[in-house]
Amino acid sequence: MAPKTSKLKVFSLGGIQEIGKNMTVLEYGQDIIVIDCGVSFPEDDMLGIDLVIPDFTYLVRNKDKIRGLVLTHGHEDHIGAVPYFFRDLNVPVYGTRLTLGLVEIKLKEHNLLNKTTRTIVSAGETITLGKFQIEFINVTHSIADSCALAITTPVGVVIHSGDFKIDYTPINGDMIDLQRFAMLGKKGVLLFMCESTNVEQSGYTLSERSVGVSFEHIFNEARHSRIIVATFSSNIHRIQQVIYSAYNYGRRVAFVGRSMLNVVKTATELGYLEAPDKMIIDINEIKNYEDNEIVIITTGTQGEPMSALSRMSSAEHKQVEIKPDDKVIISASSIPGNERSISRVVNDLMKRGADVIYEGLMDTHVSGHAKQEEIRLLHSLVRPKYLMPVHGEYKHLCRHRELAMSMGLSPDNIFVMNVGDVLELSSNSAKVTTTVPSGQVLIDGLGVGDVGNIVLKDRKILSQDGLIVIVVSVESETGRIVSGPDLISRGFVYVRESEDLMEEGKKVIQEAIDNADSKSITQWNYLKSVMKDSVKEFFWQKTKRNPMILPIVMEV
Repeated sequence: MAPKTSKLKVFSLGGIQEIGKNMTVLEYGQDIIVIDCGVSFPEDDMLGIDLVIPDFTYLVRNKDKIRGLVLTHGHEDHIGAVPYFFRDLNVPVYGTRLTLGLVEIKLKEHNLLNKTTRTIVSAGETITLGKFQIEFINVTHSIADSCALAITTPVGVVIHSGDFKIDYTPINGDMIDLQRFAMLGKKGVLLFMCESTNVEQSGYTLSERSVGVSFEHIFNEARHSRIIVATFSSNIHRIQQVIYSAYNYGRRVAFVGRSMLNVVKTATELGYLEAPDKMIIDINEIKNYEDNEIVIITTGTQGEPMSALSRMSSAEHKQVEIKPDDKVIISASSIPGNERSISRVVNDLMKRGADVIYEGLMDTHVSGHAKQEEIRLLHSLVRPKYLMPVHGEYKHLCRHRELAMSMGLSPDNIFVMNVGDVLELSSNSAKVTTTVPSGQVLIDGLGVGDVGNIVLKDRKILSQDGLIVIVVSVESETGRIVSGPDLISRGFVYVRESEDLMEEGKKVIQEAIDNADSKSITQWNYLKSVMKDSVKEFFWQKTKRNPMILPIVMEV
């Protein structure tokens, strides 16, 4: 039992000073709850990395305290790391029907479905986990079944906004429960953790229904063309609107992309996506219809190399070949860092004759995140004592701080945090006191965390300057060199056009070996070091390049 002097500890293992990888932890005495468990896309310098997840070290060390994992909604940046979380931890997970339905897809892929306890919670319900009472509050976002959380703790109420916008005309479900936020604010809120993604943008985010108007216009103008719509697989509201437009213009709909098929199947089974009988067809059936009878909904809005849209653009997709006059709609905004990949896909599609509608040309996408006036409105209802901006880069968190100050909140009561910083709260105080282990874990294929900064540095060198392998054969009994040195180049120079350079390199290595031999130094490690240093300096002087040097001494 926690002593009465215990303070509430709040910290993030991801999702602050970055976009994605959202994970927040609340700890009081012997009880811990975890909010969300997301992934982020790798940055440009993370060569070969597939995903980035939070560092779970602190949670693994304190696993006996964890009372549950609570999920706000089903986007990848909030649930994508769940399978990796459950490799090391086995705690109950709570979320809405659609959120847990999407989680189950991931758990099945990782053979973890039967090892986890999942509990469905609806908006308006409250669960008790140790010292925490957690109420799920309905919010509108770009995926159905999204919730904010009101967490009653021994020192006061903490509200976590989750991802939200204020959409007065949502596609399905209820409007954001502003009344409940107001009631909580009237009673008193100790800490507000509010998302900051669109805090730089003035005004209000448009309703999702505005995208439906744009789709209707495009479908009307493209009566004789095949239509291909790329969107996030989790954006079920967007998919529903495409289906509505397809129905209005007598078209069949086919889905492409593994994640798209999985999400659509789950959303349909759970009743979050609807379509008339026989309207949905298999992608292999599109050849049985005229172009003006078909809509293809696909993944690939971010230009991911292996996505369906990317493979279509490079003529590598087995079922769909881009034709002249195809109408391709990229219904998403670019995630920072993906602009170049998206541009490449758009260019390739246009080279094949497609008419491409992408970000900035038409209102085929609206954000799921609140802009300034919506954030102001929620602040005015919640009226928190303390604020911790979340879900945004450092510039977003700072702008959120300025917005809150303009509404009268003291700068001393606003905490722009780093990942791993611990905010300790009592009923009348808040202070950043310490840090916990935090950072990022890189996923490369089946490897989890086995690629770190040293490996990434090596990959960067290989990608920039290539590799030189030095091969020398040594007689085991005498240590005498019987063959070599030979040089093998990969990604450094084209050997056939640089024979003189490579021969000079061999001579430099031979001189270094002879010098070591004259000093009667025969240790292999020293020999490797001598060969590496001599040829590294030589190639730098000749080419101003720094290839990775890999000396190999073979015993014969």
